[in-house]
Amino acid sequence: MGRITRRSDYRQPITPASGKGSKIQRIRLEKIKDFGMKATMDLLIRPVRLSDSEDINEMRRQEGVRANTLALATETVASSEVFLRNMGSDDHVLVAELDGKVIGMVGIHLLKSARQRHIACLGMMVRTEYQGRGIGKKLLENILDLADNWLMLVRVELEVTPDNERAICLYNSFGFEIEGRKKYSIIKGGKYADLIIMARYNIPSQFK
Repeated sequence: MGRITRRSDYRQPITPASGKGSKIQRIRLEKIKDFGMKATMDLLIRPVRLSDSEDINEMRRQEGVRANTLALATETVASSEVFLRNMGSDDHVLVAELDGKVIGMVGIHLLKSARQRHIACLGMMVRTEYQGRGIGKKLLENILDLADNWLMLVRVELEVTPDNERAICLYNSFGFEIEGRKKYSIIKGGKYADLIIMARYNIPSQFK
């Protein structure tokens, strides 16, 4: 499940995969088999690391991901490595790993202005063959827990293409609201397409 973010890629300090912040979660995935059976698999949610660059590049170049992000088919692994190396302390990124391969990614990026430190932009993508199987939901659960309970963010915002109905429904289920539309904001399939602006607000209960 792709999502448009204001940045060209995800940025955050490189962190080891093990230790605090890594979670193995059992979820039910539609496994592609002869019988179309459901199987329970271990999904690892962990911080991104530099060695993920090849998997991330491969995922971003998938047609089903590229259509709903700012990615290009010509992006190289080297460019992904540069993005990962340039991540800063205001950028927090998690990946979903299954059987040793990164199949999803989500990031929140705090705004730099001193008067907007309570705001972050969110971006997310999931490999085409795993979209609609709960990967995006698990990624959002983990990143929004970080946003709400550890960074104490009041506003998390994102942009999504109007035709990405599955993503919009998912964001709605997490409390994101549509705020408006940016006309002719992205090139998609040979046309200038709009972007929908969505945001989620979290006022700490102690102040209510």
